[in-house]
Amino acid sequence: MNNPVRCVSYMMAVAVVLIASFSVQAKEFVVSYDGFYDRLKVVNKGDFQFAQVNFYITDIATNDECLIKNGRIITEREEFPLNYTEHAQLLLPYDKQLDTNKAVVVIEPENENHDCQLKLQIEAREFNNSHLNKQQLYQLDQEFDELLSDLSGFFISKLMSFLLPEQKGLVLTFASPVTIADAAFDCQESICRVSIDEQWENDKTAFAISVPLIKVTPWIAK
Repeated sequence: MNNPVRCVSYMMAVAVVLIASFSVQAKEFVVSYDGFYDRLKVVNKGDFQFAQVNFYITDIATNDECLIKNGRIITEREEFPLNYTEHAQLLLPYDKQLDTNKAVVVIEPENENHDCQLKLQIEAREFNNSHLNKQQLYQLDQEFDELLSDLSGFFISKLMSFLLPEQKGLVLTFASPVTIADAAFDCQESICRVSIDEQWENDKTAFAISVPLIKVTPWIAK
């Protein structure tokens, strides 16, 4: 029998949350809007300059992007177009009325053979090379830690905090391979894992990196 505590711990450890979904037709992936709303509400209640949650559609077997042919948001009385990116990221509104009206999100993938799932990823927004200094990396690390705790809910974060995964720092993904001469950075090709020091809190020392920064996510201990 699966251990529910272990399952919760594993889900948080990879900083990914799967929202329950179901299929109406072989070509369509359908998921309730309320799961999105609950998580967007957590972000909107927090004081986050950079940290956010993003939603993606991926293939269950390969974890590749489930590219989207079209999508829509449906309630009993209305229908709206779904906004999304070429990388299968869902751009959903934070809308109390959609939650109240029990809206569902309906997606038709480009590849009919894909068995799609919804993935939630904690990431940084509007964080680019100009932010690559010790102070702002420290701030982002703190925001990720707070958001991860908030998303886990009161029961886990307050009463069972030992289940929360250890956040070791940040993962920076660049457009091409980089080399950074600093002991805090462990770079393999275009991905760098960064250990954040408490002394960085008020240190504005910048890292001069010309390769474009693509993405920043939490570095979570396995």
